[in-house]
Formats: sequence, C-alpha cells, structure tokens
Amino acid sequence: MSWLEIFLLACALAVDAFSVGAVVGLRHRQARQIFRLAFHFGLFQALFPLAGALASHLVLGAIEAWDHWVVFLVLSGLGARMVVNAIRGGEDPQEEIDLTKGMRLVGLSAAVSIDAAAAGLLIEATDTPLLASVAIIGLVAAVATAVAMLAASKLSARVGKRAEVGGGIVLILIGTRTLLAHLGWLGG
Repeated sequence: MSWLEIFLLACALAVDAFSVGAVVGLRHRQARQIFRLAFHFGLFQALFPLAGALASHLVLGAIEAWDHWVVFLVLSGLGARMVVNAIRGGEDPQEEIDLTKGMRLVGLSAAVSIDAAAAGLLIEATDTPLLASVAIIGLVAAVATAVAMLAASKLSARVGKRAEVGGGIVLILIGTRTLLAHLGWLGG
C-alpha cells in the first residue's frame, strides 16, 4: 500500500472516532477530557490493527462473530442514555458521569476501534511497514477526535440540549448501522 492509501485508510477508520468524539464533546469540554479521549481513541485505533496484523486470522476469526454486537450495545446504550437525560432535563452536574475516564473510556475506545483490527490484516498482507502504518492510523484518529470534540463544544453552546438529543441519536444510528451491515442487511 502507498502512504496515501494508508492515510485514506486511517481517515476511513477515524470516522467512528470522529462521530463519537463529537457526541462526547457536547458534554465534556475540558482540555484534559479532550486530551484523554483523543489519546485513547488514537491509541486503540493504533493497537487494534497492530494486534490484527500480529494475530492475523486467528484472533479476527474469533472476535468477528460478536464484534458488531459490542459496538451496537456500547454506542446504542450511550446514545439512549444521552437522549433520555436530555429530555428529562439532564443529570445533576455533580453526578454527571465522565465518559473520558475509567471503563467507559476503555469501552468507547474499543467500540470505535474494533473494525480497525481488520486493517491490520490488510497492512500485513500488502507488506506495508506495520509500525509506521499503525502510527499514522492512531495519529489520524487522535486528531479527528480532538477536532470533533472542540467543534462539538462550540455547537453545544449554541443549540444546548437539542445537540445532546441529536448526538445520542447519532450514536444509536452508528451502532445500528454497524450491526445491520455485519448482518448483511445494509450494503456497507
């Protein structure tokens, strides 16, 4: 693969990270939250294709049966919670759950990165330099996430709770699209 193709692959893989980053950015606007989410999304987007390349067909065959369900459940659950909280008036700010910490951060990072494991097979099959490729994939995902979170924080200030409802719906749609595409009910 050429470096342009690696960059385009990285951009395609970063679409989910961008979308989820935008939704998370509606509520989490502090610099450290943006850094944490962007760093972890970039790290996971780099680690999953690395693991996919190293484990090749063995690991991917094992997780392929359920990866779409993980993405669907994590993103749809988070999206539904956002919609409900926005409609009910939200949570007490002191009780608001920080999605950029702990197992929620790990779950979101894994959910947006599972499909990147298959990219490791492509990289390995085309004899493309592995470490440089996964570094590009991770960097593109991190930048896309940070840009999305910064843009979302500005949008949220303008449209308020409607943005949270819309963001929750977007997460549900991304999760549903992933599930339906895997089940063969959609073209992609």
